[in-house]
Amino acid sequence: MTLAKNNVTIIVLSIHISEYNALSIWVIFFRDGERMFISDALTINSKNHLEIGGCDCVELVKKYGTPLYVMDEGLIRKNCRVYKDAMDKYYDGNGLVLYASKAFCTMAMCRIAEQEGLGLDVVSGGELYTAIKAGFPMDRVYFHGNNKTTEEIRMAIDNDIRRIVVDNKEELYNINRIASERNKVVNISFRIKPGIDAHTHDFVQTGQIDSKFGVALENGEALEIISTASKLSNVKVVGIHCHIGSQIFDLAPFELAARVMLNFMAEVRDKLGIEIEELNLGGGYGIKYIPEHDPIEYDHYIESVSKVVKSVCEDKRLKLPFILMEPGRSVAAPAGITLYTVGAIKDIKNVRKYVSVDGGMTDNPRYALYQAQYDAVLANRPDAVRSQKVTIAGKCCESGDILIKDIMMPEIQAGDILAVLATGAYNYSMSSNYNRIPRPPVVLVKDGKARLIVKREDYDDIVRNDIIPEDL
Repeated sequence: MTLAKNNVTIIVLSIHISEYNALSIWVIFFRDGERMFISDALTINSKNHLEIGGCDCVELVKKYGTPLYVMDEGLIRKNCRVYKDAMDKYYDGNGLVLYASKAFCTMAMCRIAEQEGLGLDVVSGGELYTAIKAGFPMDRVYFHGNNKTTEEIRMAIDNDIRRIVVDNKEELYNINRIASERNKVVNISFRIKPGIDAHTHDFVQTGQIDSKFGVALENGEALEIISTASKLSNVKVVGIHCHIGSQIFDLAPFELAARVMLNFMAEVRDKLGIEIEELNLGGGYGIKYIPEHDPIEYDHYIESVSKVVKSVCEDKRLKLPFILMEPGRSVAAPAGITLYTVGAIKDIKNVRKYVSVDGGMTDNPRYALYQAQYDAVLANRPDAVRSQKVTIAGKCCESGDILIKDIMMPEIQAGDILAVLATGAYNYSMSSNYNRIPRPPVVLVKDGKARLIVKREDYDDIVRNDIIPEDL
């Protein structure tokens, strides 16, 4: 169905009633042929306000203030199901989709992942503790990280998590020692560097030999550490893991990674007599942050990798391994937006126009870290014509505190509400109190209902752990 109003074309893609009796209407908005929104989570309501999860963004701001993270529960669940259904369809259910909690980790998010049948990838004691407090089943938890502390390893072993993914030899010995103290045998995997260039930003490439993560194939480290582990009494090698990078738009690197890892499994069998039962191919699937991005449909990753795994296993006479994949960004990012209130506007003639908002690198440091790209709209005038180029700046005392550089936007006034799109991943989870700025709250929306899942910090939270010594 296609509608037109005020030069805005609305194309209704589908109308769907879910098993939860929730009505989902997926639409795309165009103005003069240009796509306005990059997210399926967004619509324009009858008040000409941006809407997410059936909730008016202007009304959300009135109730919760700004900055404000907003997450669409329906889209999160839809993204979870795409991956789980693909694993069932293309790999006969012989696998587990792990939500990479580093993307967005709260107790509510853990609960959603559990309800949708996903496992959980954690990388710290804090993420593991969040899962424990949320009641997440520990037999679906995998623990990653390149420098797990003794306390974190103890927590993992004491809570009988499903797998510790070992990064290095020192960690291996530490796990074996702690397991011995507890009279347990711990099932482990090893993080392997397959030597693959994922064609992403240097900061988010993780599969090459020059990486802080894992052990390398090409110099023999990987085979050596598995051989070492096989001689220890309190660990059992059951799997291998790789992660080649983030925000990847091609299938080829994932297919190549699967081939490389399966060939290594055959080498381990032939040289060490060890059958690897489990293959974890990580995550890194790209999403649409800006209109120019063209991500692959998420289920195609599992479809293509499944074909490769079945083909190579037949060729190498390997038993089909239990497959794991770790989407994080692609589950959470498209479902989230961040709402800000516009403040100072500074037009430097013939140079640049800065539009400042009441947040910045404290709630989204990704531009400052690696020039991440975002799209944005005015939540109180989402169909306004984009007529000027501006730079969206934060309020921190840093020249690099930029959210979006050189974006076409409508005429903006102080008091307007700016919505930055696709911020559901690596925004809240990377937020900080720099300049002693409190972190924003997180609101979960669904079917016109908003629920607070993370409270807004206040100034008392900022000084809560401060101590003035008695002798000062």
